[in-house]
Amino acid sequence: MDKIIPIDYSNKANWYQMPEVTKEFDTFYIYSTIFMGANEGDPDYATLDNAELLAGIPIEHAIKSSVFEESTNLFIPLYRQSSLKHAFEAFEKDGNIDAALIGIPYTDITAALDFYFEHCNNGRPFVIAGHSQGAAILRLVLKDYFKEHPDYYKRMVAAYAIGYSITKEDLEANPHFKFATGETDTGVIISWHAEGPKNVEADLPLPNLIIAKNGVAINPLNWKCDETYAAASMNLGSMVMDPTGATAIRDIDADAQLCLARGTVITNAQATPNEMADLAGPQCYHQDDYSIFYNNIKDNVAKRVAAYKNRF
Repeated sequence: MDKIIPIDYSNKANWYQMPEVTKEFDTFYIYSTIFMGANEGDPDYATLDNAELLAGIPIEHAIKSSVFEESTNLFIPLYRQSSLKHAFEAFEKDGNIDAALIGIPYTDITAALDFYFEHCNNGRPFVIAGHSQGAAILRLVLKDYFKEHPDYYKRMVAAYAIGYSITKEDLEANPHFKFATGETDTGVIISWHAEGPKNVEADLPLPNLIIAKNGVAINPLNWKCDETYAAASMNLGSMVMDPTGATAIRDIDADAQLCLARGTVITNAQATPNEMADLAGPQCYHQDDYSIFYNNIKDNVAKRVAAYKNRF
């Protein structure tokens, strides 16, 4: 296998966003799967100039990663992500997508982290976050990179690994992992998948491409890890994008209740299920894991940042 040459992250062109630092806390965000690789001849990994990737990242920022900007300086590196097709091939072979990630994507993200910590972070506490493939890479970062860099890890406010399962086996195998148990604990991992009650009724088998067996989750409305119901009145607002690309915070009746057997958040949100029925059931809200609970996540980031400040 040829040696992977990582991206040069000293070049600002290789960052989607490298902000002016105005706040005491940072967020490092890893974007989700945007490149489908569905056409014959498409590569397994997107190049940084891939048109599909470059068109999708601003949309992801608008409805997902922007949630961190009110409380933190938001850093978003570009990286050569796996196509959905290649990730699915890895899943069919191994039951997870790690094999599609541990080469090029993980190499790029760890190179970006090296540059960020050495040249941008300046010792500030930080949030690290991602969605879908980004959360799957974040899981590997938590397992390996931060094990090698405990000096960085001790400054982590929280890891929002949303849309890819953190499992009971992950927690047992990695003693440095600590899953969140409330809305203000720090140094913790936060994770969930959003789906509708029809997915529970269908008793869909696990694992699938995005949900593992024995996944753990926290409710993004009441921040509990049990099946206590959280009414839609607790939802502070969902981020909705219309067909023109305009975004607005709206009330879409999004309640939340954990399904411990599936490790997911069940919601009756007035949202259109994602077109993933063959992979993840008739009421998969994977693409909306952030947007359905947008203002609650924003509020939670502020609370965890404040709690971290109060530790000292």
